[in-house]
Amino acid sequence: MKISGQSDDRKVKAMFKLQTLLEGLSYECIQGSTDVTVTDVVYDSRKAEKGCLFICIRGNVSDGHSYAGEVAQKGASVLVVEEMPEVPEDITVIRVKDSRYAMACISAAYFGHPAKEMRIIGITGTKGKTTTAYMVKAVLEHAGYQVGLIGTIEIIIGQDKIPATHTTPESYLLQKYFRQMADAGCEIVVMEVSSQGLMLHRTAGFQFELGIFTNIEPDHIGPGEHKDFEDYMRCKGLLFRQCKTGIVNSDDQHWKHVLEGHTCQLETIGFGENADIRAEQVQMISRSGFLGSSYQVKSRYPFDTSVKGEHTQEFGVEIDIPGKFSVYNSLTSIAICRHFRINLGDIKAALGQAKVKGRIEMIKVSDEFTLLIDYAHNAMSLESLLTTLREYQPKRLVCLFGCGGNRSKLRRYEMGEVSGRLADLTVITSDNPRNEEPQAIIDDIKIGIGKTDGRYVEIPDRREAVAYVIHNGQPGDIIVLAGKGHEDYQEIRGVKYPMDERDIIQDILKENRNRD
Repeated sequence: MKISGQSDDRKVKAMFKLQTLLEGLSYECIQGSTDVTVTDVVYDSRKAEKGCLFICIRGNVSDGHSYAGEVAQKGASVLVVEEMPEVPEDITVIRVKDSRYAMACISAAYFGHPAKEMRIIGITGTKGKTTTAYMVKAVLEHAGYQVGLIGTIEIIIGQDKIPATHTTPESYLLQKYFRQMADAGCEIVVMEVSSQGLMLHRTAGFQFELGIFTNIEPDHIGPGEHKDFEDYMRCKGLLFRQCKTGIVNSDDQHWKHVLEGHTCQLETIGFGENADIRAEQVQMISRSGFLGSSYQVKSRYPFDTSVKGEHTQEFGVEIDIPGKFSVYNSLTSIAICRHFRINLGDIKAALGQAKVKGRIEMIKVSDEFTLLIDYAHNAMSLESLLTTLREYQPKRLVCLFGCGGNRSKLRRYEMGEVSGRLADLTVITSDNPRNEEPQAIIDDIKIGIGKTDGRYVEIPDRREAVAYVIHNGQPGDIIVLAGKGHEDYQEIRGVKYPMDERDIIQDILKENRNRD
């Protein structure tokens, strides 16, 4: 179903019956009548106009209810609220228990329930969402499916790529993207599902074909996020009350807690013998300028999904992304793609080529040492990354990183301590200094390194720092540029300046060739 008037400029307005938009939603009409039509669904008061339906959303900064009078003056014909506002009697007022939940359901109806036209895969977890999503997309596309993607880095619709502002977009935007994907011929959507997205009902109003749990560790706890780890786990678990089948990492110590109250069928993946699909005989592969992994998959389920019951199957896989967590990500991808009748040859071929921008992304600069770019930007992710790279027994492990300005100093101390403890050499530089002085941030990082015996150099200019590690790379080194990952800018004093580490590396290599 394609709806006219859904473009951003909305030059052509469609008319929608309010009763149709409210179908399946529990509500009370406390003023006016539901026998009216609306031209648009709006949750930003600045976009309100004559004939629209305006949803009053309570946010961390402002409350949409306080703008009810303003949008009424602009000609809104319907308000969806949690409490009665003071507005003229000719405006229909719909009261709901939770306006964010209502917005998700109304948006789904407004865009013609596009999720019903595709198969939606939702991936949640503290780590691994992005890499798993891209791996799954690569395998499905290799097998001939048209696949949309919604995630931390970007939204991909056909050949169009839209930079992401949230891991899981607001429900209205999510449904808009779904509509665009369905109209573009997408058969499957792979999306990252954040705990915030679940908590704020951004994914309400449709059912996932598959829900995926990668792992969970204490994160996103604090003001404006989750009050504690229990709440974080509870919100992650909401996905498994909204999907047909759940695929979960049974090696995670918290998985049963997260899955409490689930309503879906369950399949497990992991290294343990009880996992339905498990990885065995894992080996780290290291060649000149290359790091990867290989392992054997043993599955209780057949990869021909028409075969019922248990049917053990075993096969080997090799991926060119290093580390144990990459094995988990690829194993999860295999378990997902089993549901789409993809033959093993396609699965193995696609996984062997899958790459994710800024996630342990190898950049070839030398035959003597290995250089990677990764998004690790807190102590937990940096420790996981450096511990993984240590398993490849480099001659030296060199870690280049900085920390963002206008953020917690504790993160700087912790990351400094982690790098000082695990890296043979730390190169401290700038990340996104924002409104702080780069040297002040570097000095904070040095406090953390000071708790270790780690060696370090400080080079505030990131480009100079990248040039330093390339020019001083030694045979057998593994060098990681941490923190920026997929980002292609550096934020200084409120301005985002173009800066992509891939471009920096190519410029340095070009300069080296010109010197030679």
